[in-house]
Amino acid sequence: MLDLARLDQLQTASVLVIGDVMLDRYFIGDTNRISPEAPVPVVQVAHTEDRAGGAANVARNIAYLDGKASLLGIIGQDSEGRLLENLLTDDKVYSELLALNDVRTISKTRIISRHQQMVRLDMEDAFLPEQAEQIKQRFTELTSDYNTVIISDYAKGTLACVGDLIQTARRAGKSVLVDPKSKDFSLYRGATVITPNLSEFKAAGGNTSSEETLLSSARSMLTNAGIDTMLLTRSEQGMSLITQNEHHHFPADVLEVSDVTGAGDTVIATLGTLLSAGFELHQAAWLANLAAGIVVAKLGAATVSPEELAARASRQWSAKTSGYHPSVEQSLLHIDYARQQGERIVFTNGCFDILHAGHVRYLTQARALGDRLVVGLNSDASVRRLKGEGRPVNSLEDRMEVLSALACTDWVIPFGDAPEENDTPEQLIKRISPQVLAKGGDYTIDSVVGADFVQNNGGEVAILPTVEGRSTTGLIKKVRG
Repeated sequence: MLDLARLDQLQTASVLVIGDVMLDRYFIGDTNRISPEAPVPVVQVAHTEDRAGGAANVARNIAYLDGKASLLGIIGQDSEGRLLENLLTDDKVYSELLALNDVRTISKTRIISRHQQMVRLDMEDAFLPEQAEQIKQRFTELTSDYNTVIISDYAKGTLACVGDLIQTARRAGKSVLVDPKSKDFSLYRGATVITPNLSEFKAAGGNTSSEETLLSSARSMLTNAGIDTMLLTRSEQGMSLITQNEHHHFPADVLEVSDVTGAGDTVIATLGTLLSAGFELHQAAWLANLAAGIVVAKLGAATVSPEELAARASRQWSAKTSGYHPSVEQSLLHIDYARQQGERIVFTNGCFDILHAGHVRYLTQARALGDRLVVGLNSDASVRRLKGEGRPVNSLEDRMEVLSALACTDWVIPFGDAPEENDTPEQLIKRISPQVLAKGGDYTIDSVVGADFVQNNGGEVAILPTVEGRSTTGLIKKVRG
């Protein structure tokens, strides 16, 4: 069985992504009427979102998994290109984009209403071979700094020299993963792994009339193209990992499908990050399949966090406790990422010494106020100062493990050891800047630590009821007789 504690090693991954980059723009609103000008729905735009797309989305997926990601591609010297570079900076991606004055940045604008894509507007021109040649030298210079290369082909012209790029990387001893677009897989000769979807597989000559013929044709394609491995994504059928000697099939693990945009980017990014961090190929493929199931339940080109991946994997093993315990800094970074994805962050805090029904009910109610719940947990020394000698009954490590096992909690972060914290979560609240601050009991809003800060930043404070007769102090008295 895979030890999910190894997800702590994702920070060791270093991946160079090269390919067609683009700016994804979303115009989102409600639809209540048909236009009097033409038989089309009118979308009342409520808000817009800009995200890194194409190969840039692959790179941001790597960064959100804690890997080091650099991105090499072509953009124009225009406002869209500058916006894309700013987005990459926010997403902790190292930008190596080549800005040319005779091209325009590829952008795709999607009009969305009620979680459905109404229309997509593409603004692009195919890059010329001489323009693609300009990034070859930079690729050669960068390759030695990374142990894995991902080639993201959207057939926009950036990868006109793809064969040379693969050979350069392989000569340098690097693994090369390719998300293909060409019908001729031999263009990617020498690649370590190729990740076509079912449509791309069929277009390249793959036979899907039966499982036996699928495997046979896949292996013939690998031999003819000089590629080691194929990870075939098969939509609702899951994924198949195929080599000349092995075959592993991973059934789809999708709770609901909201949007398949960018799912292929997430698959190859997850696979590349895990391989770069030292995971075995079949383990990385299994987790990449789970990542795909997570991301298609989100709107637009989305990402997956290590916590989400660990939780989904452990759910398949019928236990939330996964052995994956991110550091405080990792947790804070992942919270930032979740906020950037538009998720609503809820924060609460306490000692949670002996977890009981009142705690569980309260935490479940707090989680229902948003998308993610952060629990600030008093350190052992802090509990002792607040509750007296003999407390806590359970150590910080045990309390964190129990809280982390609850389905309603996303992050558990200790506080209380630093002098400036003064046994309160105020500094942690300011760092996290939650949209909702929850507290249970007989508090009033003006007595809740951090309430002013949250409200001044546009958030809200919620006072939740406690369960009568349920308390850690009461339980201790009862046990002691």
